[in-house]
Amino acid sequence: MNHSQDHHTTLRGLPFHYRDWGGDGRPVLLLHGLASTCHIWDLVAPLLAADFRIAALDQRGHGQSAQVDEGYDFATVLGDAAAFIHHLGWQRPIIVGHSWGADVALEFAAAHPQVVSGLIFVDGGTIDISNRPGWTLEQAREEMAPPIFTGFTPQMMRERVESSGRFGPNAPPETTEAVLANFRVLEDGTIQSNLRRENHLRIIDALWEHKPFGLFPTLRCPVLMLPARQAVPDAMARRFRREESIAKAESLLLRSKTVWLEDSIHDVPLQRPTLVADTIREHIIAGFFDD
Repeated sequence: MNHSQDHHTTLRGLPFHYRDWGGDGRPVLLLHGLASTCHIWDLVAPLLAADFRIAALDQRGHGQSAQVDEGYDFATVLGDAAAFIHHLGWQRPIIVGHSWGADVALEFAAAHPQVVSGLIFVDGGTIDISNRPGWTLEQAREEMAPPIFTGFTPQMMRERVESSGRFGPNAPPETTEAVLANFRVLEDGTIQSNLRRENHLRIIDALWEHKPFGLFPTLRCPVLMLPARQAVPDAMARRFRREESIAKAESLLLRSKTVWLEDSIHDVPLQRPTLVADTIREHIIAGFFDD
């Protein structure tokens, strides 16, 4: 199994952190979601690195990357990703995005069609938050704002994650560590989200202007959609009518395929990493992303 190496680099004058699992073969860039980090991929990436070249970036404001209060619009975030791909010297990678990371991947492929050879959306990429009936930006900011963990210690957060059972009864310790990676420890021993609340809200503002269904017809690369689904739909699935949005995306995309990840939660890269890795591997090897 490939082990990751943590690296720090400067992209466009700002410090960024990324994890590199090495590997040979086709380059695959992994992008995390909103208020997450590259550690969301810690269980998936080593499985993929057996066949492909794998790296995951902490996007601006997240994890150990630049803590800045500007540049959360898609154009700037895409510039970060483009600079990172250039830094690695990669040619036409496949971009895998989880949640908001899938929206970044979508915008990237629309803006830089010659750079990317395929997209994989892991429970993301098809939600238009401004299209929810009766919703305003103010409501979106309120409902999608991050939870407040003032006064929480790392141990309290660890116990919260482990007692929730959300990752299953036999979840490896990496799942808890990946959640804890979203926070920094303050001098008083309590935790604070790496992504500042104001910057979280700036990303929600950018998502409000994001129109995925207008971008889908412009894509020329293949798109593999891997939405998560549970027997009883979760709140987010109901809120954004996930089945409807997937069907609409399929009708607009030139080359797409959908594989529903059944019995899976939103953070499926941590909950069912083997399923995610195997599904990605099978489609790359089968030539789904070949020209």
